[in-house]
Amino acid sequence: MIDTQFVTVVKRLALLLIVLGGVGAVGLVITYEVIGVEWLSTMEVQESLRPMELSLPVPQGSVPLQGAAYVAEGGTPLNPVEADQVSRQRGQQLYEINCALCHGAGGQGDGSVAAKLRRKPANLTGPNVTGLQDGDIFMVITQGVPGLMPALRENLAVGDRWDVVNYVRTLAK
Repeated sequence: MIDTQFVTVVKRLALLLIVLGGVGAVGLVITYEVIGVEWLSTMEVQESLRPMELSLPVPQGSVPLQGAAYVAEGGTPLNPVEADQVSRQRGQQLYEINCALCHGAGGQGDGSVAAKLRRKPANLTGPNVTGLQDGDIFMVITQGVPGLMPALRENLAVGDRWDVVNYVRTLAK
């Protein structure tokens, strides 16, 4: 038989644990409301990159969904987009959206924000640009110029960048 004194102690201990558990639960609820603990249940608190920040390097041997824009070991890429009227018109639209603020409507580096920059944007009608190959212009659009011009590889698809190159070629004329 079980000792009655032992049973009484166990009952009192159980009652004490229930009371302490209830007080603790109420304390946690009050503390939660006072402190306002945020549960990490969303993706917004993870490490991420903001727009126009340096992106992560491209994994070795990977190819973009739209195909390889260029192969680093292959030298300057060749322009695969014919410089026809449609390409130049599309390039003009994209240039006005992405480039004209700095380089200006005529490409002379006199855009509306050019005066606020620490260095004047390149004159796209001058010999320093007209003497470049299409692939060189494409690479500048793709990779940007560190500290001076942002890379536009995330803003413009590969074909769009070539359209901009075809339009830039018309600015010097």
